[in-house]
Amino acid sequence: MNLRAIVVDGEAPARAKLRRYLAESEGVQWIGEACDGREAVRMIQRDRPDMVFLDIGMPGLDGFAVLQALGDPLPAEIVFVTAHDDQAVRAFEVHAFEYLLKPVGPERFARTLARLRAKVAPALGIAGRLEGLLGDAPPPARYLDRLLLPCGDAAELVHVERIDRIESDRHYLDVYVEGTAHRLRGTLDATQARLNPGQFVRVNRSTIVRLDAIRGIQPWPDGERRLLLADGARITWTRRYLANLPEGLSLGA
Repeated sequence: MNLRAIVVDGEAPARAKLRRYLAESEGVQWIGEACDGREAVRMIQRDRPDMVFLDIGMPGLDGFAVLQALGDPLPAEIVFVTAHDDQAVRAFEVHAFEYLLKPVGPERFARTLARLRAKVAPALGIAGRLEGLLGDAPPPARYLDRLLLPCGDAAELVHVERIDRIESDRHYLDVYVEGTAHRLRGTLDATQARLNPGQFVRVNRSTIVRLDAIRGIQPWPDGERRLLLADGARITWTRRYLANLPEGLSLGA
């Protein structure tokens, strides 16, 4: 089984060098690359690689902000590949596997890759054997801990516990954080799948609500319910989605 790797670097020549090193190595497969931090977060969350070769100094989000966005535990082994020689201590504090200084030679890269294989491959082998025993059992759920939200010309990492609700508008989402809407591209179905159902509930076709943001529940016509949220919003919980009611939450008569 090949180990799957992603390369993240703001400079095209640096990405090309690591891509070439990976192509010349046995037992590892390059599955994609990103040129900035925001793209890296999306790709890592979507493709779930075994290892990520990650630059520190990048536009948008630096390498440390990428790891913060991914949450803990990290979904892959992280190798920092950087021209900065003063961040090694911080790199290992965030549990990076290795810290390589540019320019990275083929021998140093090969040694790092061999150590990665020695650490990751046995775990993958055990997982594969268990999968054969358990059939099609789904992998453990990994829920989002933070969302990267646009904020003017910049972006902000927001813990999901600050989100009151998420509303869909065609191909976009409006994420409401303490009364302020942040718009990003995405679908409500995909976002719902990444949120902990013990914290968030789908209440109608276009809205997800954080349970702790609900301040009141009122009866509404046709058996529906009206929700009062912490930010003052009033949202209808439609009959179709009342089946999503989490265990332990009562809507009253």
